[in-house]
Amino acid sequence: MNSATGSLTTFLSARAAATLAYQMASVAIGWQMYDLTGSPFALGLVGLVQFVPSLVLALYVGHAADRYDRRTIVALSQGVEGVALLSLAILPLLHRIDRNSILLIVFLLGIARAFEYTTFQTLLPALVPQEILPAAIARNASVRQAAVIVGPVLGGFLYMAGPGVVYAVGGCLFFLSAGLIARLRMQQRVLTAREPATLSSLCAGIAYIRRQPVLLGAISLDLFAVLLGGATALLPIFARDILMVGPWGLGILRAAPAVGALTASLYLTRNPLQRRVGKIMFAAVAGFGAATVVFALSTSIALSCLALAVLGWTDMISVVIRASLVQLETPDEMRGRVSAVNAVFIGTSNEFGEFESGLTAAWFGVVPAALLGGIGTLAVAALWIYLFPQLLHRERLHTG
Repeated sequence: MNSATGSLTTFLSARAAATLAYQMASVAIGWQMYDLTGSPFALGLVGLVQFVPSLVLALYVGHAADRYDRRTIVALSQGVEGVALLSLAILPLLHRIDRNSILLIVFLLGIARAFEYTTFQTLLPALVPQEILPAAIARNASVRQAAVIVGPVLGGFLYMAGPGVVYAVGGCLFFLSAGLIARLRMQQRVLTAREPATLSSLCAGIAYIRRQPVLLGAISLDLFAVLLGGATALLPIFARDILMVGPWGLGILRAAPAVGALTASLYLTRNPLQRRVGKIMFAAVAGFGAATVVFALSTSIALSCLALAVLGWTDMISVVIRASLVQLETPDEMRGRVSAVNAVFIGTSNEFGEFESGLTAAWFGVVPAALLGGIGTLAVAALWIYLFPQLLHRERLHTG
């Protein structure tokens, strides 16, 4: 096994451990919060307090990723996430668990995740040659989605022994991932001078993306599609109040999108996208919206899981295209700052999308909120075809 292969294996193992931890914790936090409060709005707040740190810190995180050792940033961030989960395991023993204590620790998780998520994305290009990077991204996505399948199911079943068990196991997995990341052997890169974090330096990633219409179109399309169509924050409500299942059912529902995503990523690993990538991305986003509509109207757990699997399949196609474009169109010295901007868009669509879903569910009801989100996603796909024709007509991922 050569050094590149060994480092890639270590990276993928760390990815699996961290994703398992995060997904298990997400199930436990969502169910525990809804069990304590019975409030869709409280579920939305969980997403909001994760999103705020990623938004506030994004530009500095990108600057740091381009100036300091990226492995150190990721390992330290995961160590903090491990401590946060262990704190959630200990608080019930002290009879101090409530909505505000959960939100506070989730906020700390959001700070650490802001550094971890952005910097994690920059590690892979230093492990493999550029010509096989799209295949490596798909392989990375396969490992991640496998963990996303196992994590929620495992978290749901472990929750029956108590949320503290889920948090304790998740904390240990974060520590394991941090240790693996610290051992990575990466290609040496030339670190630029550690200039002060000036406004110009911090905003360089934004300026770069604005000059690249294909990148801007791909990142913003994913942002608005998932922001409107994402219904994961509402899954505890669908599980308990509509489908009438317990924590185990919530785990299965959360795993269903990952089953579809894993299928798509395995296919893309063996059959990398070669042509018409722009049209494929738009078709995937439209499929995401249609699957969300079906899920919103379903009262059967089997149909709901099928709709979520299709949702995950289409989302993975979009994710691989977007991630490949971001990495292939960005020089290494800019990769941290561009990845930071990309992370803000992803965080906005995921965490802030959870807040938007919780808020609209509190206003209109859970089914209308999910239904409107799916219809909104279809409308966004149609509008973006008009706004970003360069993305629609993009033929290949790599122009070189």
